[in-house]
Amino acid sequence: MAVLLMTRPQDAAQRFVAALPDRLTAGLQVIYAPLISVMSLSKVINLDGGEAVIFTSANGVLVAAETLSGVGMPAYCLGQRTTLMARNAGWKAEFCGKNADEFVADLLQRRPAGKLLHLRGQHSRGNVAERLNAAGLNCREQVIYNQSLLTLTAEALSALSAPSEVVVPLFSPRTARQFADLCPDGAKIHLIAMSEAVAEPLKLLNYKDLEVCKEPNVQAMAKLVSDIVRRLNRVESSPPAQ
Repeated sequence: MAVLLMTRPQDAAQRFVAALPDRLTAGLQVIYAPLISVMSLSKVINLDGGEAVIFTSANGVLVAAETLSGVGMPAYCLGQRTTLMARNAGWKAEFCGKNADEFVADLLQRRPAGKLLHLRGQHSRGNVAERLNAAGLNCREQVIYNQSLLTLTAEALSALSAPSEVVVPLFSPRTARQFADLCPDGAKIHLIAMSEAVAEPLKLLNYKDLEVCKEPNVQAMAKLVSDIVRRLNRVESSPPAQ
């Protein structure tokens, strides 16, 4: 039986698996081994006269919702899931791109006149606030959560050291680097990266295959997971050569 090794935070990992077809997961051993933990850093978010916020991750929305209500305030968001979560949390959320470059380009085209506040994690890519300020917009940032790295669980290490085929979807460059550092030699791994940036630290591993999403979203990740698992199942069910 193939193994699906989920390294996202537990809630996000469980949502991802729940969205996969039942007949697919029925033939899988799913192991949850988060390599990153999200911890809120600030009990107070100071809007300081800001007229709109920026969310570049779903984690930012979740942490902000602990102390701050959107109450119809504009929120410029990176990614469809982040936009949907912000909308559900009460923000007047607008989708502004699938990656940091698209996001910055979109806001520079909109050129919102008021103050912007980027609510982000300690580890953030894209230098969004810096680039917006350099282009003449008024944007400050507040770090509201940290992403602490975790180690692989004993169950995950056991699966990676066994003869089983292990499918590993990786969603962020930082998690990918951590996995690359911790993965034992000789593991029969099938890697799926959300983007080229995620794939980069994985290229030094001795993997069976490495697939990169054409679009950086969970739908594309789910499709690649399904494709690889179905292929592995076909190989397992094929009659031996005579």
